[in-house]
Amino acid sequence: MNTIDLKESFKAYDVRGIVGETITEETVRATAAAFVDVLGLAGQNVLVGSDMRPSGSSFVDAFAEGATARGANVIKIGLISTDELYFACGVENAAGVTFTASHNPAEYNGMKMAKAGAVPISSETGLFDVRDLAQKYLDEGDIPAVETTGTVSEKDVLKAYGEYLRELVDLSQIRPLKVVVDAGNGMGGMTTPAVLGGSILPELPLEIVPLFFELDGTFPNHPANPLEPANLIDLQRAVIEHGADIGLAFDGDADRCFVIDEKGEPVSPSAITAIVAEREIKRAQAEGNSEPVVIYNLITSKAVPELVEKLGGRAVKTRVGHSFIKAVMASEGGVFGGEHSAHYYFKDFFNADTGMLAAMHVLAVLGSSEEKLSEIGAKYQPYVPSGEINSQVEDKDGTIARVREHFGDSVETSDMDGVTFESKTEGWWANLRPSNTEPFLRLNLEAPDMATMERVRDEILQIVRAA
Repeated sequence: MNTIDLKESFKAYDVRGIVGETITEETVRATAAAFVDVLGLAGQNVLVGSDMRPSGSSFVDAFAEGATARGANVIKIGLISTDELYFACGVENAAGVTFTASHNPAEYNGMKMAKAGAVPISSETGLFDVRDLAQKYLDEGDIPAVETTGTVSEKDVLKAYGEYLRELVDLSQIRPLKVVVDAGNGMGGMTTPAVLGGSILPELPLEIVPLFFELDGTFPNHPANPLEPANLIDLQRAVIEHGADIGLAFDGDADRCFVIDEKGEPVSPSAITAIVAEREIKRAQAEGNSEPVVIYNLITSKAVPELVEKLGGRAVKTRVGHSFIKAVMASEGGVFGGEHSAHYYFKDFFNADTGMLAAMHVLAVLGSSEEKLSEIGAKYQPYVPSGEINSQVEDKDGTIARVREHFGDSVETSDMDGVTFESKTEGWWANLRPSNTEPFLRLNLEAPDMATMERVRDEILQIVRAA
């Protein structure tokens, strides 16, 4: 009898659970069959790969069994970063799945899924339908085989992925740069040499200093989550020690990239968004797009929409979350999108997110300038951010209402995602967002100077934490 409830592992945008407890070969097999059925993939190609987690290869095999039983032709694409999956789904015009739990600890694994053309699948676009049918197959203990079962083949996409990215950003003529890359024992340890080094493609004028390039899903050095400052310390130290021009940190499945300047200081993802947006706007304008659209989420620095509009583009604000960004990228015809979490989305990359391509844009800017990265970055981050501050709060709505009452008519408010308060006179904004899964309120704010940021931050936290 099945005892696993798939509601524990199926999230809004992906599947993520503890290996052997909420995600097993049996649940993977059932999910693969349901994936084929719900998306109508019988007789079509379905791509499947995995990151470096120890359970990945057995899950790929289980997925192939479930998918072929329902008539899909499975193409195993091996060890991949998540953005390699999006690339493959885009160029092959095929649906696909990669087994990854991104930056989660070693005991986790999961699935990120995409429809043909790298179109995202979420709870609102079929993911929960897959869950419910997979649950039925599990509970019944049987996946019925179709009359014509599918085939299994293999294909390596790494070289084609690297070639595709190099066509989008030409780094062959930049000045020589020393680049420290912290792969965190994740997939960046494979994609970095392939794209930025000379392991597969011709050498670039980049000296790569590798940190933790060994693929190891037990993460023996530090968690592969660069969003946490503690996980950047090794990279910051190495940038200083090696006199490097720039440091790059990838998360476990290498779809996000964080940037460190030559002083060992982080360059905010908002600044990276602005840097890349400027390049993408100018390129689009040169190709005849008179008003390129750039997408940003509501807790990105307001420096981003200000720059976009100054350059003649149109900035479109969206909620936090990659499915929202991708959907708006498609509906608005956006050329680029950026999030505070270091997810970067490109029209030329099937509206999908890729940390590597964002890193290449930054290398192109740095390598075409005599300025240091700290000098370049400072131009794109004129405001002082608080960073995300979490407070444990039971009555989230009541607490937000008290903050709203505190500021009264001195602010404009927006209810797009939580509540955003924007000062009418002092140039600051603050967003309070309730977590969907935890008893937290998340505060992000930005101000023209440190004193204002700290004052407003403390005012809000005093109300929030008194609740």
